[in-house]
Order: sequence, then structure tokens, then C-alpha cells
Amino acid sequence: MENKHQIGLIGLAVMGENLALNIAGKGYSVAVYNRTPDKTRQFVAKAPGLALAGKFSLAELVSSLEKPRRILLMVKAGQAVDELIEALTPLLEQDDILIDGGNSYYQDTRRRAGVLSAAGIRYLGLGVSGGEDGALNGPSLMPGGSREAYDELAPLLTAIAAQIADKPCCSYVGPDGAGHYVKMIHNGIEYGDMQLIAEAYHVMQQVLKIPPAEQSSIFSAWNQSHLKSYLIEITADILQRQDSQTKLPMVDVILDSAGQKGTGKWTIHSALELGIPVPTITAAVYARFLSTFKTERLTAAQTLTGPSLIHDQDVSDLINSVRDALYASKICSYAQGFALLKAASANYRWNLKFGDIALLWRGGCIIRAQFLDKIHAAFTHNPHLTNLMLYPYFSSELARAQQGWRKVVGVCKQLGVAIPAFSASLDYYDSYRQNTLPANLLQAQRDYFGAHTYERIDIPGFFHSDWTNLPKLIK
Repeated sequence: MENKHQIGLIGLAVMGENLALNIAGKGYSVAVYNRTPDKTRQFVAKAPGLALAGKFSLAELVSSLEKPRRILLMVKAGQAVDELIEALTPLLEQDDILIDGGNSYYQDTRRRAGVLSAAGIRYLGLGVSGGEDGALNGPSLMPGGSREAYDELAPLLTAIAAQIADKPCCSYVGPDGAGHYVKMIHNGIEYGDMQLIAEAYHVMQQVLKIPPAEQSSIFSAWNQSHLKSYLIEITADILQRQDSQTKLPMVDVILDSAGQKGTGKWTIHSALELGIPVPTITAAVYARFLSTFKTERLTAAQTLTGPSLIHDQDVSDLINSVRDALYASKICSYAQGFALLKAASANYRWNLKFGDIALLWRGGCIIRAQFLDKIHAAFTHNPHLTNLMLYPYFSSELARAQQGWRKVVGVCKQLGVAIPAFSASLDYYDSYRQNTLPANLLQAQRDYFGAHTYERIDIPGFFHSDWTNLPKLIK
């Protein structure tokens, strides 16, 4: 009798291939399927020493698996996942497990979990971060959905995950769409991190005229400090690379038009729905949008005027200020992301463990950073912390960094150098710490034109005024 395989994997694009190799490399037998048979044959042939078996129909894949069957879907998010689930469902039995390891929208995952649960099939939405290298050598995994299914899969998932201090970057997140939601927030914070680093580079390039190779050394030095992270590390590496054709710095031959796959937009949509301000992440997403208007920007550069790019700043002092602006803004970006996680946890009754989520991101993923230990400490000390900026370590760091942060924003505004995420972060910090904001005038305006009512500072309740008949102040 043929031995049954321990898990099936569908979808052999780069992430699917590397996860299959990772799983098989940890001693599990894996049946793989791709809709293109040649792709399946070629993949299995490349790894003859591993327990990988190619299957050439969904029925063949399903019948080759141990029961309860465990199938990891690594296909493009959206309609492809729904079509695959529809095709698989008649082939599956009670208690089989489907795992969606793609970047699915969390509301789709919630819907699919409900439908499959009614059919007796257990479903996991598995956030996977780390790119190609992480998938092969140890990603950060964010599993959400059936707790029972996770408990059965935990030995496999924790074995293939990144390991930091002998602990896997994988633990159960919460029910239905929680895993994919946490991955979405990871990506939203990633947008913010990347834009902030790009703005630090931009300030040093535009204001201080520091060439990429010298910037590489600066970022390398920063990576030995509290800013230590994967994104700082790769930025330093990128900035020292040379284009083999032109001999110019590689970064200088890359068109300044950035792409995106949608998770940043999803983060903003969720923030709007839940009423949570995420200005740093929003600025980062809009910065990518604006970058794609290259033709219009070239025209505008010839038409719209700005100030002269002449500065009298001490170079060393401004570099240190950029470092401080980057760290302070990073704190704000993470504060926004975790505030959104907190609101979603309450709204969807997920009971997210925020300190544990920070630990999931310490290795394998794109935003892995030394900084995450501080976030874990913050939520360990106070699981009900309303905003990371209020934790003593972060509030003291913001106080320490704000002079340089304000200097960078002020200098760039005077010189006409766009730094949308630095600016949005500082405005978030200043707005959050204010006793009084001008929303009182907004409420007066809303009541004036739309009778929307307002609250008073001295009497409880909601009020409406006949503004045209209110007495005027005596001049």
C-alpha cells in the first residue's frame, strides 16, 4: 500500500516552491500540485533528495494525503482562492484542513472560514512574511482560524518558522481572519518603514548632497544602533551597489515610480472603517501613488516653482537629526499599527495578544527589528496599553528625538523637499499630545450648516444652536 503524504501544497510559484522545500527539509512528506503539469515535474526533479511527490490533478493530490488531510494553498489572493476552494470542497471530508498561505484580504478569510466550517472543513488563514528567502529558510507565520486545526499543525508550522532565541516566530493569532489581518497590519507598517527610510535617504541626497556610497556607511552605522533592522540593513547594501552597465550607483538608475500589491490600501480602508488614525501609513501609501505620476511630475518640475535648495546646516548635526527623525517617526508608525490591531481585536472579538504579535515579527519577516523587543516589553508590562507612545521607553525616546525630528521637518519645508511620512508622523505626535484641538470649530460649522449638534465643555448632553439668532460678541 502506498504511503500517504503528510501535507499537500497547491501553487508552485516562488513562495510555494520555497515553502514546499522548507517543509520537506524539516522531514515532512509533501505532495505538490500546480495547474501547469510541467511546472510540477520540473520542481520535483530539482529536489531528488527530499520527500516531494508531484500530483497532476486535485483528486490525485487529495487521495494521496493522510487523514485528516492538510492542504496548503499558495495561489494568488482573490478569485483564484475561491475557485480552488470550490473545486476542493467536494473532494474533502469532515475535519480536513485547508490553509490559505497567500496574502488574502482578511474579510475574504472570515467569509471562507464560515462557509467551510458549515461544511465541516477546518480553515486557517496563514499570514506568511519574509519573501522568497524567508519562505525557504524560515518565515514569520501568523496563523488564524480554527484553533483545533492550528494545534494539529503547530509542530509543522513552528518547525518551518524563523527561530529567534530558540523560539519560533509562529503562534496562534486568533479566530477566522485574524491571521491575515495581522499580516495586513505587518504590511501596512512595512509601507511606513520603507517610506521613512526612503525619506531619510532623500533628505541626505537632496539637502546634504551625500552620494549613495557614503549614505551606505551611514545606514550601516545606524544598523548598529537602536535602528537595527532588516530594512536598514538592506538599504545600506543597496546604496553601495553599482550598475554594471553605467557604473553609476544602482539606486540612481532605477526609475522613481513605486509599485504596490494592495495590502497598504487595505490597512487604510480598515483604519477608516474602525476610526483609527494611521497618518504615517497613509502618507506612505499616497507617496507610492504620487510616485507613479512620473510624466506629470516632470511637467510640474518645469512649471511649479519652489525655494532654492541652499542650506546652511551643519552636515554632521543634520545627519544625526535625520536619524532621530527616522526613529521617532518609526515609533509613531508602529503606534498606529498596534492601535489599529487593538481596535480590530475589540471589533471582531479576536482577543489578540499584542506582545506575542511583536515576537512573531522579530525574525523571518520584512519588518524584523531589534525595536520589536521593546514593543513586546511594553505590552507585557501593560496588556491594556492604549498607545505605544505612552509606554515610558517610547515617550522618553520621542522626547529625546523631537528636537532633531522638528529640525529635519522644518529644514525640508523651508527648502521644498517633500517628506510626507516624517511630517505626518510629527503631526500625529503633536495632535495626540494636545489638550485642545480645533475640532470645536469643526463641530460649530457642522451644527451651523447641518444641525449635527455638538457637546459642551460645561454641561453634559448634545446641543443645537440657531446660529443666525445667537448674539454676537461685542467688539
